[in-house]
Amino acid sequence: MVAFQSATIAGLLARAVLIASSARADTSTIGRTWPIAEPDAMAEIEARAAQQPPDIRAKFGPRSAWSALKGATLATARENRVRHVVPFYTLDQEIRLPDGKLLYPKGFTFNPLTYVSLPQRLVIVHPRDLAWALKTATLTDWIVLTGGGDPKDDALSLGERHSRALFMLEERVKDRLGLTVAPVIVRQVGQKLELTEVNLSAKGGRGQ
Repeated sequence: MVAFQSATIAGLLARAVLIASSARADTSTIGRTWPIAEPDAMAEIEARAAQQPPDIRAKFGPRSAWSALKGATLATARENRVRHVVPFYTLDQEIRLPDGKLLYPKGFTFNPLTYVSLPQRLVIVHPRDLAWALKTATLTDWIVLTGGGDPKDDALSLGERHSRALFMLEERVKDRLGLTVAPVIVRQVGQKLELTEVNLSAKGGRGQ
């Protein structure tokens, strides 16, 4: 009986020692250690930033000269007209599955609106007609500015001035949507785009 108790006590002590050792191992240092050799990423960023001049805008020149802010041009709408466009797209390269099986051949033409939806309207205007667009567009509509206006009236500058996100009309968007004049309101109707061209002169002036 004594031998049994002694063995039991010894076992319990052994388990207690193992558990205590495991607990200490969670917070103890085992083996050799070395300091981290890689520099701190945030310290590197801060060091590089400190080497830059306080204002680097002079390096880029005036914003009015930035080619990235020059939008595509459109003629002015001379009549009220509604027309429809199907924005067909043709693949310029084939598309294959990971196993090599051909999914769509080069030259395959399809209507993207069969698969996706345009959730908001696009209100496309010349910069001079922005006041009309701001009155006409809802909060979810995108206002898109054409090029060809005063160089200082780019989408970025006007957006800052009116505290609203404005977008620049790109050539590829102009071509894909079949745009020819502005103002024009673009919205999806079924699997087509409805383009409502607006003659602002017939409405008594651009301020209205």
